[in-house]
Amino acid sequence: MNPMPELAPMLKQLRLSGLLEALPARNRQAIEEHLSYTDFLALLIQDEIARREQKRLSQRVRRANFRSHKTLEQFDFAFNPGINRALIQELATGQFITEPASVLIAGPSGTGKSHLAQALGQIAACQGQDVRFMTQTQLLGALNEARATGTFQRRFQALSRVALLIIDDFGLKPLRSPQDEDVHDLISERYEQRATIVTSNLDFSE
Repeated sequence: MNPMPELAPMLKQLRLSGLLEALPARNRQAIEEHLSYTDFLALLIQDEIARREQKRLSQRVRRANFRSHKTLEQFDFAFNPGINRALIQELATGQFITEPASVLIAGPSGTGKSHLAQALGQIAACQGQDVRFMTQTQLLGALNEARATGTFQRRFQALSRVALLIIDDFGLKPLRSPQDEDVHDLISERYEQRATIVTSNLDFSE
C-alpha cells in the first residue's frame, strides 16, 4: 500500500508539505538500512529543519537586495595587498554585528570595496542576521519617497533597526539638505546600537 496520497493532505494541513519531497528517498533509505521508526522520523525532521532554514536564508538574501552574489573566496587579496586580510576575516566572524560596531571601507574605485561589503553581508545573512544593502543613491531615494508618501518615520525606523546596514558608494555625489540631515540622523541613530558598513572613494580626511 502506498501511503503517500493519504499523507500529502495531512502534511499540508500541518504545514509540512516540504517533507513530501524528502519522504520517498528517506523511505527507501529506511527500508534499505533497516532504520528504526525514531531514526526515520529524526531524518525527516532534520530535512524539514534544513529546508526551512534554507528558505529563511533565501528570504534574508532577497530582502538584503545585494547587487550581486559576492564571497570572500572570490576576492583576490593579492590584487590589492593594502587590504588587511586578517581584519576582513575577523569581520567575517560577525562579532562586529553583535558588539555592534561601524566599519568604513575606503579607497579608490576598482579596489573591491563593494565586493568586500557584499561578501560580509552575505556571511551575515548566513549567520541569521537581517541585512540591507543600499547605494547612497538608493538610500536617499528611499527616504525621499517615504517623505513624499508620509511614511518617512516608518521607513527611517526600519533602516535604524536592521541588524546590518550597508551603504555603498557613500560620498559619490554631494549631499544637499535635507539629505545630509537624513543620513546624519540615520547613522547617529544606529551608532553603537546596530552595525553599519560604509564604502567610499573619499579619503579619511574628507
